[in-house]
Amino acid sequence: MANKKTIISKYKTLPVQVRAAFWFMVCSFMQKGISSITTPIFTRLLNTEEYGQYSVFNSWLGIVTVFVSLNLSSGVFMQGLVKYEDRRKEYASSLQGLTILLVALWAAIYLVFYNFWNGLFGLTMVQMLAMLLMIWMSAAFGFWASSERVVFRYRKLVLITILVSIAKPLLGIFLVLHAEDKVTARILGLAVVELIGYSGLMVSQIIKGKKLCVPEFWKHALLFNIPLIPHYLSTTILNSADRIMIEKMASADTAGIYSLAYSISQLMTLFTTGITQTLEPWRYSKQKAGRQEEIATLAYPALILVAGLNLALIAFAPEVVRIFAPPEYHEAVWVIPPVAMSVYFMFTYGFFASFEFYFEKTGYVAAATMAGAVLNIILNYIFIGIFGYFAAGYTTLVCYMVYAACHYLGMRKICKDNLGGKKVYSLKKLLAISGLFMALGFAIQFTYFNIYVRYAAIVVLTVVLLIKRKWIIETVKQIMSVKGSKKKG
Repeated sequence: MANKKTIISKYKTLPVQVRAAFWFMVCSFMQKGISSITTPIFTRLLNTEEYGQYSVFNSWLGIVTVFVSLNLSSGVFMQGLVKYEDRRKEYASSLQGLTILLVALWAAIYLVFYNFWNGLFGLTMVQMLAMLLMIWMSAAFGFWASSERVVFRYRKLVLITILVSIAKPLLGIFLVLHAEDKVTARILGLAVVELIGYSGLMVSQIIKGKKLCVPEFWKHALLFNIPLIPHYLSTTILNSADRIMIEKMASADTAGIYSLAYSISQLMTLFTTGITQTLEPWRYSKQKAGRQEEIATLAYPALILVAGLNLALIAFAPEVVRIFAPPEYHEAVWVIPPVAMSVYFMFTYGFFASFEFYFEKTGYVAAATMAGAVLNIILNYIFIGIFGYFAAGYTTLVCYMVYAACHYLGMRKICKDNLGGKKVYSLKKLLAISGLFMALGFAIQFTYFNIYVRYAAIVVLTVVLLIKRKWIIETVKQIMSVKGSKKKG
């Protein structure tokens, strides 16, 4: 009891910013974690074709969201809350109004030409209308959540996140079990929960702000976000195009198998996102203090840690796939290694892109993202046709390697122009860490042919981890302590 009281008393003495940051991270883990935990249930309720159709729906959802909502609830809204600090309620209700208008316009365009859109996306009218509803509700929640974060209010946000995260799979399971069209049932389960969970938040913001249209705010939001549409769209395409192209060029069931492999590999983003959110403010504080070279002191250990986590996933991929899905999905194991390596390069990019954002070189960000997205489409078109859906895992890896490399070059250009040519990272060390990681990853993949060789490799990796356990613990402590040290830096 004494220890419990000590922990609680220490927690209460923490600054509200630190407590809020912790709970915001919990929200992120809840949203992704519950979705991952329930994946084994839905892979057993849906066959590979149905799971593929559902995954392709989610891919189209990401792309269509960029056009319908203009991603107004992302970057521009938080920037606007800071810029119009004295008129935050009015700003929030105004952007809720702008989003309502955008969704209504696109809904009208869809209903007039619904045969064209249904054919283009390969979706039914119910699925398309559910998509528009989900885009609207997700944006509405995004506005409200950002408004809570900017003033470090987290209790309601955590509560609603938990309730919605639990309700989505529960209603989805119920509807899928009682429906003939299981794909539509799964989609409606998400749409209904979001409507019930988020619509009240939207109405509350509108009532408090009292204005649906403030021309100044609409102009600010549109002028800020429209130029970023290529970046948002390219990011979405880079994450989603492979599943859409697999369905079009191969079949829905292979898209389902690939989607499972992709989802399993994305489990590692639970950890990389947490590390990124922890390190990001620290990186910016070092840049502001002119001590950019100190970023490398944690960059290399963090990269090694993330590489190790992804190697562990690659090593146990056959077992993980068996847990997550029935036998018809099991060949997904061959896609996991390249996609898991892609997660490493997604994480790597942040150490370079922070310089682009800090010096407001958003053109570099857009150029790098567009290069990765265009290359992804070209490579998928060429190699899926030749080698089948397995090729998409490797094209994804190549594209994220190019993506990270482009951001590295952008960072080097910024350092040359703004920092007197200062070298923040050692290219040799970056290549050595990345090269060794990929070599070990592909080596482990070859052991999938022989379970004894694979387990021998796992034993070797375990021994290495035990030998390096003190270093690993110290590295994790360093990463977790940067919030406390950033004031000094």
